[in-house]
Amino acid sequence: MNFLNKMERKFGRYAIHNLSTYIIGAYVIGYFLYFLAPGVLYNYLSLEPYYILRGQIWRLITWVLIPPESPSIFTIIMLMLYYSLGNSLEQTWGAFRYNAYIFSGIISTIIGAFILYAVMGGNIVFGQALFSTYYINMSIFLAFAVCYPNMELLLYFIIPIKVKWFGILYGAFIVLSFLQTNWAGRVAIIASMFNFILFFLMTRNYNKVSPKEIRRKQNFKRQTSQSGRSGITKHKCAICGRTELDGDDLEFRFCSKCDGNYEYCQDHLFTHKHIKK
Repeated sequence: MNFLNKMERKFGRYAIHNLSTYIIGAYVIGYFLYFLAPGVLYNYLSLEPYYILRGQIWRLITWVLIPPESPSIFTIIMLMLYYSLGNSLEQTWGAFRYNAYIFSGIISTIIGAFILYAVMGGNIVFGQALFSTYYINMSIFLAFAVCYPNMELLLYFIIPIKVKWFGILYGAFIVLSFLQTNWAGRVAIIASMFNFILFFLMTRNYNKVSPKEIRRKQNFKRQTSQSGRSGITKHKCAICGRTELDGDDLEFRFCSKCDGNYEYCQDHLFTHKHIKK
């Protein structure tokens, strides 16, 4: 993460804000082409190294226009969900880190396509959207599930289920898809999910499992428990005033867009009005 911190200080001003809006806008263009000129969408815009190396370099960019799903009411709901989750991650991480997360998935997918093309002989065409943004979108949901596992979503707009269970279901589906598909599909999955692997596995601090760190956490937990019994709290929502003593499932985050150290619970982190001094 030190590398990301350095990159953010140097290039953070170039980050694209509201990136999810542009992603959904690209899909809207893709759906128009799907209805008006499906042959153009899949035959001339998809990520095909065979044609890219023969001069059709626009495919390096235009493949992101190909929607992850066929158009339906369910697709519209899912895109609205991904738009909301993407904006939430951008508010939590900041625009630069969210940009890095999305573009690392896009770039790794392109690299994966060329690696597979080279390994399989260099004379094949992959077909319709083998390398697509489908799993990149799934990585957005997985990232949100890791950051806010106890936040609830309404299944069928009725049944409240914690995001972590959806995340586990998504992870199981990805593993099943990986086992059932061929090596071309496996490379596509690994390449598309590389951003999630990079951010949440390779950048994790493994020193926290050392005996010294475990002992430090135990002491800290004991101290905070004693503070809780005396009425002293570590966290407090600036909107509703709830603290960690009001529930074990409550999560608190500081807002990067508010001027000052304002902390919010999960119910108000994305709904509050930003404080500007």
